[in-house]
Amino acid sequence: MTAIVARRTRSRNYRKRAAAADVMGVLCWVSVAVSIALYLAYAGTTEFGTPAGAITALGIVTGLAGTDLILVMLVLAARVPWVDRTVGQDRAIALHRSLGKPVLYLLLAHAVLLTIGYSLADQTNVVAETISFLTTSNDLLLSYVGLGLLIVVVVTSVISVRRHFAYEAWHLIHLLSYIAVLVALPHQLSIGGVLAEGNLQRVYWIALYVIAFGAVLVYRFALPIIRSVRHDLRVTGVETIAPGVVSIQLSGKQLERLEVKGGQYAVWRFWSGRTWWHAHPISFSAMPTANSARITVRDLGKGTARISRLRPGTFVSIEGPYGVFTDTARTAPYLAVITAGIGITPVRAMLEHARLRAGEATILLRASDESQQYLWNEIATLATNSGSAAFSMVGKRPHQAQTWMSASAYANGVSLESVFPQLHESDLYICGPQNWADLVVRDARAAGLPARQIHLERFDS
Repeated sequence: MTAIVARRTRSRNYRKRAAAADVMGVLCWVSVAVSIALYLAYAGTTEFGTPAGAITALGIVTGLAGTDLILVMLVLAARVPWVDRTVGQDRAIALHRSLGKPVLYLLLAHAVLLTIGYSLADQTNVVAETISFLTTSNDLLLSYVGLGLLIVVVVTSVISVRRHFAYEAWHLIHLLSYIAVLVALPHQLSIGGVLAEGNLQRVYWIALYVIAFGAVLVYRFALPIIRSVRHDLRVTGVETIAPGVVSIQLSGKQLERLEVKGGQYAVWRFWSGRTWWHAHPISFSAMPTANSARITVRDLGKGTARISRLRPGTFVSIEGPYGVFTDTARTAPYLAVITAGIGITPVRAMLEHARLRAGEATILLRASDESQQYLWNEIATLATNSGSAAFSMVGKRPHQAQTWMSASAYANGVSLESVFPQLHESDLYICGPQNWADLVVRDARAAGLPARQIHLERFDS
């Protein structure tokens, strides 16, 4: 009876999340449609009466659509709890990034079409019209500055370009997007009367700006500051558990008020002389108590290497917790878990937090060699206590095949279905290096596992 109730609860929760995700998607596009509809309602068809007017009107429409979407991007990156609970922060950021190029193209079209439209109306050439824009209005000059900043942000976010920047440098450049939006606002309110005072469009757009920047200020700045001061997190110890891997023990106050779910992560900032300027998304590697928490970090660069040398007493600020890589996201009666490398950290906390029946969960621990067996002994203990099955697969991948398995397992015909006999009645949780995890997802989909039963958490932000 308990299993039946649990299954119904999971099914109901999934439907709620799916409906919320649909609502979120609809709201994004409705906001664009409303911005265009309001303009057309006020402008009417008279704007399209001449070639110059039609081109100018199209320029305004592309500008409104692009600006609306960039505000949507800000909300997606603001770490709003409802968005995180609905789709997860990793998917929200993925959508945020996917909108970058379309937004840039719309705003470039906005600038080009308006320049052409105005030049036709003034019976001059586009160069002279551009010079006129830049020299006759400070608001328009600022809008060009904003467009230039946006170009820099989008270009440096392209993967082939981004890999040449240190994360810290790229992140600072990315913050220019906030400035780009703000410096472009005056021309939207003042030029051409599109958003004239007393105009409903003006009210609508001011509301959008307040919502977008309000979300950023509240959820990226105000709440993290309040939580950090309230919980007073401090480093109490740093334990090396493997070469290049450390567990950081933290003390704090009323940590139960964070309401952490096993499998979630937070964005941590360690206030020492060499680490304060860089925040790190790191999973909880154990469930917090009322006054203690633990995270486990692998040395992946200069920033994480410095974390391993933190001194006891270092103050730690926190954003979060975030993520839907939790037991509450399940939809099926069984649980299948496959993890590799430092991806074991959210899995370890999730298994500790989950209420599992004997035989409900099967766990596969993957490593290239014995040096990567981080926290495996703790997973084994949790599996024993819950009656779960835990297996390991150690060995390098074969050179001749694209697979997540070890060479020996691949040669012996091992598959997800042989590792997890109840795969199709399971939620599959995957956490590990991105390319490796993508191969697991590929095999899961090839085996016919529905997308709703595949859970993959990405940590880039």
